[in-house]
Amino acid sequence: MKKIEKRAVICLALVVLLTAGILLFVVRFALYGGQWASFAANRHLYNSSGQLSVGRVLDRDGDVLSWVDEDGNRRYYENATVRKATLHVVGDAQGKIGTGALVAFADRLSGYNLLTGAYSLTGEGNDLYLTIDARLNYIAYQAMGGKKGAVAVYNYKTGEILCLMSTPTYDPADPPVISDDDPAYDGVYLNRALSGVFTPGSIFKTVTLTAAIENIPDLFDRTFTCTGSTQVGGQAVTCPHAHGEMDIGGAFANSCNGVFAQLAAELGSDVMTAYVQKAGLTSRYDVDGISTAAGSFDLTGADDNQLGWAGVGQYNDLVNPCGVMVWMGAIGNGGTAAVPRLVLKTEGGMLPELFVEKQTGTLIDAGTAGTLADLMANNVRQTYGSGRFPNMDLCAKSGTGEVGGGKAPNAWFAGFLRNEDAPYAFAVLVEEGGSGADTAGNVAAQVLDALVNGY
Repeated sequence: MKKIEKRAVICLALVVLLTAGILLFVVRFALYGGQWASFAANRHLYNSSGQLSVGRVLDRDGDVLSWVDEDGNRRYYENATVRKATLHVVGDAQGKIGTGALVAFADRLSGYNLLTGAYSLTGEGNDLYLTIDARLNYIAYQAMGGKKGAVAVYNYKTGEILCLMSTPTYDPADPPVISDDDPAYDGVYLNRALSGVFTPGSIFKTVTLTAAIENIPDLFDRTFTCTGSTQVGGQAVTCPHAHGEMDIGGAFANSCNGVFAQLAAELGSDVMTAYVQKAGLTSRYDVDGISTAAGSFDLTGADDNQLGWAGVGQYNDLVNPCGVMVWMGAIGNGGTAAVPRLVLKTEGGMLPELFVEKQTGTLIDAGTAGTLADLMANNVRQTYGSGRFPNMDLCAKSGTGEVGGGKAPNAWFAGFLRNEDAPYAFAVLVEEGGSGADTAGNVAAQVLDALVNGY
């Protein structure tokens, strides 16, 4: 009798393990089935050269950016500049660009679904429409003038990314031989907009100002005097030149390092850290399955002077351009914003694909967002020049991120439009670009002009 009971227990345990294993497989199949099916070794979907041999990639206007010819080889848009400008969102045939559609969305291109797998009636896969407008990427690429950097623009109400361009780049139809030590192609496989982190410089002052608005009751009654050098924590925080006497709006428009370093030191490390985290700048976003890089704000062991520089956007601060874009979108949208997405739709599959629009949490309180937006709009009028941005109710902040090593600073320009018919947020980074307002601002002006005015 005891032997029967023991065997029954063993059989029951085996059944439990088998059931648990089946459930685990089903869950993993549901989560990762698309990745398994689109693995590059699958010769049903990839040719002998390892190129995805099914599916077309199109932009939002229906321009075909990549397709497969009769011999099963991957082809690209006829214009070489467009090919370079869209490389990091379309991808390369060799699969080196991990954020490109040919890698990141291979399951969608294959027509994969849980019920029929990658089977399709035609055997040609799906048409994958991206949210980007290839023309905007082309304009962004031209405006960068050969410098390294990133341009990202999206609709903060719908999440659709309209422009996503990263440099350096190359022609996927004629890929060069790239050596590891070639500075012209440094980080070429990295989509800087989604996967890079950089010193933010003064665009970070939008976070410091948010914290100050909500924690310093007399902020708008104060006046500040800048002589070009301000003592914070017993050491100097410098500005390019003396700004004289000003209120907080003037300090923001002048991007006065001394004022914002003082505010950060007054607020303290705990408050500053909490506001950076709330702004989402240390978080990652899921862009249709592509995880963005997380920024960092590390004040471990920092003294008051270093905290001051961190509040200016220097010290150890790092931000991701896509994260900055979403932060700008949240300010423009009254506290929250849509999570960015790159897939507009797919056509040709056996089952329809469902898209769920995702929203961020509250990155900034609604009242503070309105106040900050007005101050950013004043920056445009007072400092950057409204004439550069025709027909736009633009709110923006420039930044100059010092990177050391004898290099010129990184240039930033980030902001959003308050136009009802143009709810766009953007972030522009030009590595070693110098002046944010001039260099990055000019790139932003050209892209936004094409987007809003059709030029």
